[in-house]
Amino acid sequence: MKLYRNLIILGLPLMAATSCVDDVMQKYEVEKPESIAQYEYLNSYDVLKSYVDRSKYPNFKLGLAIAAADYVKKEGVYELVNSNFEEMTAGNAMKYASCVNDEGVMNFTTVMNFVEAAREAGITIYGHTLAWHSQQNNKYLNGLIADKDIPIEPGQEEDVEDKFVDYSTFTEFPFHVMEYTPTFEDGCMVSEYPGAWYQYFVADNIPTTVGESYKVTFEIKATAPGSMNVQFGNWGEGNLLNQPLGFSDEWQEVSITFDNCPVDNSFVVVQPGTFEGKIYLKSLKVSHSEAPSVSIEETVVEYNFDDGKTLGGWGNGLVTSIEDGTMKVETPNALNSWEVQLCHETTTPFVVGTKYYLKLKIKGDHEAGINAAFQKPEGYVGCGDFTGIPVTTEWTEVETQATCTGEGATRLLINIGNYAGTLYMDDLRLYIKKTSNTIPLTPEEKKDTLTWAMDNWITGMMKACEGYVTVWDAVNEAISGSDKDGDGYYDLQSATRGTVSAEDAVNNFYWQDYLGDEGYVQTVVRLARQRFEENGGNPSALKLFINDYNLESDWDDNQKLKSLINWIERWESDGVTKIDGIGSQMHISCYEDPTTQENKKNHIVKMLELLKKSGKLVKISELDMGYVDKEGNSVKTEDITFEQHKEMAELYKFVVSKYLEIIPVEQQYGITQWCATDSPADSGWRGGEPVGLWDLNYNRKPAYGGFADGLKGVE
Repeated sequence: MKLYRNLIILGLPLMAATSCVDDVMQKYEVEKPESIAQYEYLNSYDVLKSYVDRSKYPNFKLGLAIAAADYVKKEGVYELVNSNFEEMTAGNAMKYASCVNDEGVMNFTTVMNFVEAAREAGITIYGHTLAWHSQQNNKYLNGLIADKDIPIEPGQEEDVEDKFVDYSTFTEFPFHVMEYTPTFEDGCMVSEYPGAWYQYFVADNIPTTVGESYKVTFEIKATAPGSMNVQFGNWGEGNLLNQPLGFSDEWQEVSITFDNCPVDNSFVVVQPGTFEGKIYLKSLKVSHSEAPSVSIEETVVEYNFDDGKTLGGWGNGLVTSIEDGTMKVETPNALNSWEVQLCHETTTPFVVGTKYYLKLKIKGDHEAGINAAFQKPEGYVGCGDFTGIPVTTEWTEVETQATCTGEGATRLLINIGNYAGTLYMDDLRLYIKKTSNTIPLTPEEKKDTLTWAMDNWITGMMKACEGYVTVWDAVNEAISGSDKDGDGYYDLQSATRGTVSAEDAVNNFYWQDYLGDEGYVQTVVRLARQRFEENGGNPSALKLFINDYNLESDWDDNQKLKSLINWIERWESDGVTKIDGIGSQMHISCYEDPTTQENKKNHIVKMLELLKKSGKLVKISELDMGYVDKEGNSVKTEDITFEQHKEMAELYKFVVSKYLEIIPVEQQYGITQWCATDSPADSGWRGGEPVGLWDLNYNRKPAYGGFADGLKGVE
């Protein structure tokens, strides 16, 4: 095991630290391990914040990410932060899911305690984060925008049958026998008092829903008026409901209701008990009430062409353009319709067996017909043809339909190869029809509801912080790694446009899908500034950042950062929205391969130069570092050599010194180290990797020295 126990700094466990960490622990000495000499140079270093030259870098803040709950204990973490840093970022405590429960109730107790402890110590807090797609309370937020019940007048509910038993079809008793077996005569189930208390089944295997109410209707008479008990439910303690049922000596339909069904599969047992006479049953029906259902159109694909986007397509000579808010299509001569095609392609396949409806407005320079179809790209397999689309010289709204017939169909094709001329299209929509007793909220209703929810959240957080937290990640990780619309810049992350994985789409909540690509950030920034000032904040002190990762990426030549800068220009184009800074997370690695490492360093420099050019405040917001060997494998802490530790120290020095060298003083916000210590093996964040400036026993590592050297500009 190559992990060292260093001589210095936090040689005692944090639990025992009661005075200034890193200021007092140098008084203690322990027996030197055999290899201690190579680490002794770390004894000469002072606390980290002492290396920031305030005459050169008056605005620079040195920060550390910590668990808020650990800091408020005022033990070792508290001392570590106060001794070495000027600012701290809460890892999770100030995120949505940490403060908002499933019912939308907000609890800011931890946040308020954290702010109070920081205020007492004179340490500033960097707020992380007001808006993000991850660590949201999905259950609550999705519930806010769930389909709403169809409004109905009292008494308009429909009776929905769950089970019907016609005893005229029975010749023998089909149910479980409980000592007594009824007989069948004249199309009825007949029971007669056997001389002792008795009961028997009248229905079984009834599909029910827990919590629902059910009505049981008997067509019944007896040889004399009377009553009996009826049981509904299933075996098991608390799973059987009881209601009395009265009857007469004439045929009647008699109903009783069982509320709050306890099981999802039920039976009906009647208990005549000691009724002395015959009971006749012709039929039994179990039902429940529902609001009346309606047909709902659910949009799958939509183009209104007002945004300047056209359908894709191919075919020699095909030209598409936007003219007066419609799509103009100039089609060449072709022998077959499929030789020239318009295409919408999706990452989520169309559903086999589902009927789709295609509606559009269309006209052409002559009368003819075109067609549409589903296709699986691999092998160009047809997966269902739509009925024909007639074209006239006047605008006509056409609806056509097709059932998807093949797995993996991701293309909607409009075949126009047999139409040589000019077509115009508008308001194209592909949708399915569903029968439901609920109505989806409109996009505008969802936007309004979630704007309220965002306002409620930001207001609560700003109240909790009382103006003390003046710098925030307004939005975290908005930019995806793909350009779906072909404009040369990465799109925003989205669950609906194929820019995130299917797993992420389910597990996260993408506010931008509802508030809009521009509206998302503009809304957060507007509300943050408004609620900050209303809750005691000095508006001139508030700084709002956009924070993201992979901005230093070499594989795409910093394309994510270029995209972020472009998006910031779009967000600020309304003349109202003001974004103060850009945060670059920089969860990086030191590479053993020198060629790879040099390329990585070059793109770190490119990142800093692009950030400088943006004119925004610049913060390295979440710096940590692992180590990757020549085979491309992440090296665990227990396997790191002293030489590899020194390489990491040099890279820390490079990053910190290049920041101070390239970023102008007026744009410098600072650097926050994300991991104080190496990551435990069972951690969800870079588990078992040497990502800290201290080891797990809070001994300084060479990385500490490299960071300090970067701050003081040692060559």
